[in-house]
Amino acid sequence: MKIKTYKTFFLEELKQIYPLQEIESFYKIILQHFGIKQIDTALNPSTELKTDELLFFNDALHQLKKEIPIQYIIGEIEFYGLTFKVDKNVLIPRPETEELVQWIINDCKNHPKNSIKILDIGSGSGCIAISLAKNIPNATVFACDISEKALKIAQKNADLNSVHIHFENINILETELLTQQFDIIVSNPPYVRLQEKHQMKKNILENEPEIALFVDDENPLLFYDKIASLAKSHLTKNGQLYFEINQYLGNEMINLLKKYHFKNIELKKDFYEVDRMIKAFI
Repeated sequence: MKIKTYKTFFLEELKQIYPLQEIESFYKIILQHFGIKQIDTALNPSTELKTDELLFFNDALHQLKKEIPIQYIIGEIEFYGLTFKVDKNVLIPRPETEELVQWIINDCKNHPKNSIKILDIGSGSGCIAISLAKNIPNATVFACDISEKALKIAQKNADLNSVHIHFENINILETELLTQQFDIIVSNPPYVRLQEKHQMKKNILENEPEIALFVDDENPLLFYDKIASLAKSHLTKNGQLYFEINQYLGNEMINLLKKYHFKNIELKKDFYEVDRMIKAFI
C-alpha cells in the first residue's frame, strides 16, 4: 500500500477516538520509528510501505484503538534528547519532567563542588537520573525504586545511553536511613490524588502503573514528607532537594518544607503555567 493511501486510512480509522492533531503525531512517530522522514513522504507520496512497515502500522493501529499509549507500542520515547525504553512497568516520561532536569543541570553549572553526588528517588525508567548523569560530567548518580521490573528497564536505559548509575531496590516509605550523604536529592514521586482520577485520560488510567501515579486523598504528601525527612539527615551542607509536584498543592509543599526547616524554598511553574516543581536548601 502507498504511504499516502495508508495515511488516509490511518486517520479515518482513529478519528472517532482521538483529535486529528494527535493522530497525525501518532503517524509521525511510527514513521520516525522506521527512519522515514515526513518530508520524504510528502515528496514521494506514491512510495510503497514495506511488508514489515505495513504489519507494524496495522498492529499499532489495532493497539491505538484500545487506547494503548503510542510510547508503549513503539517501546521507547525521547526525553531530554536521549532515547529511553519504556513498557507498562514504568511511567511514560513527561515534558514537564524535562524542565525539572534542566533546572538541576543549570544549578549544577555553578555548583561549588568538583564532585557532586545525586540521588533520584522513585526512578522509574531512569529518565531523571540518566539525563543528569549524561549532562553533569562531575556527578555520581544513585537511583532507587520500589519496583524491580522498573529498575530492570532503568538499567537497560543506562546501558543504552552509556552512563553508570548506582541502582538500588528500595521502598522509600519503609526506609529509615540512607547509606550515604548526597549533595542533591531529587524525586518525582506519586502525587495524583484519587479524587483527580476523573481528569485523566483512559490511556493513562488503563496502562501506566498505578503505584507510580496515585496517592490517597487523605495523605497526598505522603512521599514528600518521608523524602524531606530523609533529606534533612542525608543532604550535605547547603545540599539541595528538588521535587516534581502536584500542581494543586504548591502552598502545601512550601509549608511541608518549612516544617523541616528547609530554606530558600522556590516554587516554579512549568510551560503550562502551573506549579510543577520546587527546590529548597538544607
